This record gives sequence, structure tokens and C-alpha cells, in this order.
Amino acid sequence: MGRPHPPGPERSAAWRRWFADEARAERPDLATLCLLIGAEADGTLDEAGMDAAQIELDRLAGELPFRPGGPQAWATALADHLGGHCGFRGTAGDYQRLESSLLHEVLRRRRGLPILLSVVWMEVARRAGAHVYGVALPGHFVVGFGRQGASPGTDFEEQVLADPFDGGRVLTGSDAELLVAGATGAPLDPSMLTPADPLDVVLRILNNIRAWAAARPERGDVALWAVDLSLLLPSHPARLRYDRAQLLVQHGDFLAGATELDAYADIVAPVDEPAADRVRQQARAARAMLN
Repeated sequence: MGRPHPPGPERSAAWRRWFADEARAERPDLATLCLLIGAEADGTLDEAGMDAAQIELDRLAGELPFRPGGPQAWATALADHLGGHCGFRGTAGDYQRLESSLLHEVLRRRRGLPILLSVVWMEVARRAGAHVYGVALPGHFVVGFGRQGASPGTDFEEQVLADPFDGGRVLTGSDAELLVAGATGAPLDPSMLTPADPLDVVLRILNNIRAWAAARPERGDVALWAVDLSLLLPSHPARLRYDRAQLLVQHGDFLAGATELDAYADIVAPVDEPAADRVRQQARAARAMLN
């Protein structure tokens, strides 16, 4: 895949309306939201392409053994099929590629970031009938099968964790503890093992895309659409409005950026007036660039 080009304004607006509607649905469809992120990044992805990706997830699910057993059996079956037979996994180089965060490209390349590979695991396992969910460990995303929230050393076996980035390797309690210690230096807390909300998964994917773009100043366009999609989620950090304003100013849209900065200052003012004043000063500086 070469450098992806974004869709035109009309198609982008249609994708964003669909994204906002899906995010506010009673049960948001994670695969659909991820594919709409892909459509915002890649102008060649249309509804037919999104349908093809959903069909591929169905096909992969249909190749799994019928209800293989308990959580351990499900995790092993997914690892054997997706990680082993199909070759889904990640490498260090995948962190340098935008397509590693785009579901349709992850399905094509069978490579991606931990969270996107976990989406593949979750969507395939869910279609096959497994009780599966994402687990947002600090610094690394994995999937869980069975009873969630059990802590290592007690009834950890009732919850089985698997690491799709490592081909679906089933994690022991000590493996999970090492992942968390390596990322935070702190011990694993049972609260870290609870299921991740689908919209939190989507926000984390968009944050990853923004981090990718932040390391590449020439790709401010990617950062801007990623923050725009984040703002369409029903719940998002207020700070995103400030980030969007900064991106607009960096792109030379000084008036729109100043307007966003003033709007953010109004949000901040009730709790931190000095901070709001600093943001208003930035808005004035942005407007001064128009002269």
C-alpha cells in the first residue's frame, strides 16, 4: 500500500455521519467503526470494500471448530487458526505504518498493531460464539475469554488472556504481570483485566493514529481527521478541542483555530480561569497571523 489518499469532501462527510450514528447506536458495531476509520484514511475503500472486510471476518469465523469448549479451548483455537494457519501477528516495524491501524489493511496484510489484531480476534471469535472482549492493559492490548476480572494467583484460570500481536499466545498470570510491569513499573491490578468498552477501543485506535501522525509533521492531515472522528464519539476528552485548534493553526487555518481556542477557553474557564486566559491569548495570537 502506498501513501493512502483521503476521500473527497462529500464522501468524507458521509462516512463521518455514518460513524457518528454508529457510535451512538445502542450496541455500536466495533468492526463497522474501525472500517469507517479506514475509509477516512483511504479514499479507495468504499461500501463494497467494507462489506468484503465483514465477509472476510465471517469466513474466518466459519473456519473455526464448532464451539471448541471453555475459555482455554477458545483461546487455543483462535491462536491455532488466526495466528498459526492464517499468520496474523505483529512486528516492531508495524508501529511505523499507518495501515497497521486500519482494519481493512490488517485483514489484507495480516499484520497490525496489538489493538487492531485484537479487533480481528474479537470479531472472529464473537461471530463463532465465544465470550470474548478486549483487555486494555497499560501499554499493550490483548483479548480475554471467559470470566473477566479474575486476578492472578486466585481464579485466574477462569479468565484466559491471549496476545494477538504474538500470534495469539495464551498468557499466564505472570506473563500479564510482566507486560504491565514493563509498561508502567507497577504491579498488575485486577481492575486492568476488565473488558474494554468498544467506544474506548475506537478512541484508543484514533489516539494511536494521532501519535503516528505527530511523529510525522507532514501528516498533519491525518492527525486532523483522527481528532475530528474522536470528537464524534459520545464521550471524549474535552482536551481534544484544544488539540484540534492547534492543528488548525498549524495548517494555516488561523481563524477557525482561534474560534476553537476561544470555545475551549469557555469550557476551561469555570474550573481554571488562568488556563482559560492563556488559551485566549493563543487565540488572539492566531488571529494576529491573519494580518
